[in-house]
Amino acid sequence: MAQYMELKAQADDCLLFYRMGDFFELFFDDAKAAAATLDIALTSRGAHGGDPIPMCGVPVHSAEAYLARLIRAGHRVAIAEQTETPAEAKARGGSKALVARGIIRYVTPGTLTEDTLLDARRDNMLVAVGEAGGEIGIAAADISTGRFETMTVEEASLPAELARLNASEIVVAEGSGLDMPDGHSFDKGAFSSVKADTRLKALFGVATLDGFGNFGRAELSAIGGLLAYLDHAGKGTLPHLAPPVHIAPGSHMAIDAATRESLEITATMAGARQGSLLHAVDRTVTGAGARMLSADLSAPLLDQQGIESRLDLVEWLHNHSGQRDALRVALRALPDIGRALGRVAMGRGTPRDLGQIRDGLGEARMLRERLGKADGRPALLDRLLPALDGHGALVDELSRALVPSPPTESASGGYIAEGYDAALDDLRALSSDGRRAIALLEAKYRDETGIAALKIRHNAVLGYHVEVPSRHGDALMKEGSGFSHRQTLAGVVRFNSVDLHEQATRVAQAGGHALAAEAAHLETLIDMVLARKEAITHAAHALARFDVAAALAERAAEGGWARPHFVAQQKLEIIGGRHPVVEDALHKAGQPFVANDCVLSGADRLWLVTGPNMGGKSTFLRQNALIVLLAQAGAFVPADSATMSLVDRLFSRVGASDNLARGRSTFMVEMVETAAILSQATPHSFVILDEVGRGTSTYDGLALAWAVVEAVHEVNQCRCLFATHYHELTRLAETLKALSLHHVRAREWKGDLVLLHELAEGPADRSYGIAVARLAGLPPAVLARAKDVLKRLEAGKEKTGGIAAGLDDLPLFAASITEEEAQPDPLRETLSALDVDALSPRDALEMIYQLKLLAETATEE
Repeated sequence: MAQYMELKAQADDCLLFYRMGDFFELFFDDAKAAAATLDIALTSRGAHGGDPIPMCGVPVHSAEAYLARLIRAGHRVAIAEQTETPAEAKARGGSKALVARGIIRYVTPGTLTEDTLLDARRDNMLVAVGEAGGEIGIAAADISTGRFETMTVEEASLPAELARLNASEIVVAEGSGLDMPDGHSFDKGAFSSVKADTRLKALFGVATLDGFGNFGRAELSAIGGLLAYLDHAGKGTLPHLAPPVHIAPGSHMAIDAATRESLEITATMAGARQGSLLHAVDRTVTGAGARMLSADLSAPLLDQQGIESRLDLVEWLHNHSGQRDALRVALRALPDIGRALGRVAMGRGTPRDLGQIRDGLGEARMLRERLGKADGRPALLDRLLPALDGHGALVDELSRALVPSPPTESASGGYIAEGYDAALDDLRALSSDGRRAIALLEAKYRDETGIAALKIRHNAVLGYHVEVPSRHGDALMKEGSGFSHRQTLAGVVRFNSVDLHEQATRVAQAGGHALAAEAAHLETLIDMVLARKEAITHAAHALARFDVAAALAERAAEGGWARPHFVAQQKLEIIGGRHPVVEDALHKAGQPFVANDCVLSGADRLWLVTGPNMGGKSTFLRQNALIVLLAQAGAFVPADSATMSLVDRLFSRVGASDNLARGRSTFMVEMVETAAILSQATPHSFVILDEVGRGTSTYDGLALAWAVVEAVHEVNQCRCLFATHYHELTRLAETLKALSLHHVRAREWKGDLVLLHELAEGPADRSYGIAVARLAGLPPAVLARAKDVLKRLEAGKEKTGGIAAGLDDLPLFAASITEEEAQPDPLRETLSALDVDALSPRDALEMIYQLKLLAETATEE
């Protein structure tokens, strides 16, 4: 327990997997937490301080499955292995010496490499956030593939970037003042920008970092924290990392966390992949392609040339269906060489990983030859193809060295191909001949003893031995029988013999030497692979890009999607636009999707959309946002045509829910999101707003919605779709020149509401709320009462002018801002004029009374 306590102190807040024989054991609170998470038995062993020690354990051979469950539940785990054999411990300290143990690895959400612990179709990002010189830096890495990127961000943009990266784990310096409740605190000294500069140069063997990009101090601080954390997690073993890619500010569309959740880009609001945009678009056939597609949708480009390059490749594959089909068939058979390389670099590689790299690079070489002969190749294809070249020598060596299907474990050997090493073949022959000799010896002993049930068996304790039923044991124990007694069990007796011992020794020696020879070859092959790790990473990236382009071309062909076109002037013209997720769902149900147009320009940039619930307003808003996102990600879009200027920021305030953990009601969440839009949207942004103001009283809600529409029109001046049930807002069309009115069509037919899901110009004639309630199944008595109340309210509205009465003489929005700014503030003016150092105690007391009086007067006003 003293050894355990020492290791547990090192493990800090991690659960400690303590190796004991064939089990990893957990004790004390670790055992309680693990038993509850894994639903395994909680027992006890010995006592500590007079109390039984809680204990539970998991078998070593199936530990990965348990680790996966613990990591998903939010735990971090330290693995304590035996660092010497019992024989070494005995030689070191005598027969009672304790086998030495040490923590060999920390298993955390962001440091996973094993296939069983990872989602093949999702990146596993570890993010470090550093601060220096008043700036914030981000360093992000997926150690399973080597992806490594950095950027500098403003504090206001930090949540949006973290949402884009969708990090599995975030690391921050101890004592950081950043609002990051999910961040894991790590040694503050590790976030040194000076140390990071030196370490990064040493890691990549360069004298200057200029070739990688211009890293700021904050970025270097984050890089330092990331590398130190990885070094800590791997106990001195760093994973494979590609050279860091510096992401310049403004290189991709800004999308905050609320917008990502609202648009359900990579996951639904419930956290499921099915039902998201990614699920509706994804036709990739490899895990690497799926991960890249997710990254593309999470970070649409702002570089028109980069977008057009992607679109050219998608269009070429769309128009050449034969090439596309052949490419997808070839890619489907490829292993995930990026993640295989990641495991090899971390020292967790297996013969099967080397086999996957061999097979993947071999197929890549054939793809290079096939695609290189195609006509009319787009520029991006020509830029990517060279990455598939240059691996011939490595592939040939791995092909000669490894068996066709290498095993996942190296301990038992059998992965080096016959004919690769003549000496190894001889050792295997000796071992095989020895086993045949043992089989002949078994037959000989049966004949000589007359015991038909005699068998020669093998186990880890006795090795090879002769085994007979108990009733024949006495015959072999007689003097001169040639057998020596080894063990007596309930039903059998076990013996040894001189001949058997000699043959067993030959087999063991030959087998041991063969295993050692295979291990040496494995180490050499791993070194060969690691010597080309950067080139292999480039090949894996190229293959993933081919998969993404072919998948998007396939999706476009399936759905009749169109290539978007980009122009310089402010514009968003979508003809026959459709919502990809909703269209998919309707198609499965055998129903058509009603397409709608959206045409926004400088002179008509804000559409006010009214109409009944269930009429399709929210779907219309979201589909246009998703079309913009898809277009700038380099994909075809679900529309007859799409012409647009680049969108720098995408905002969606569609639907909201309580955030009880942060003490926010639904209305508060709505206001926070709306405030972010009004403060951050630029004339190049695209905003969709749905039912702003509905979470409070009618008068407050209308007032807020009115002011928000005016602010978007006058201040932000961005392209915006604003859906509302406040029909009073339609009066804004009289004063806001770039605002136009639209509605989703609906009709009542023989008492039933017919929703047409078509968008038309002009305001809706009414909301049809009671008709929608009838569709929902409200009791007839409730509906009748509601009709009566509505009739009386509408009669009162005609007499008083309704809730919008009094707005006719409302000053323009710009004038109201000037008026508010010009209002005097006596309290602030008095405080500003004070000479605090010149005040006597009596003067100070009188001033406090005066300030209190001013504050009360201001409150009354």
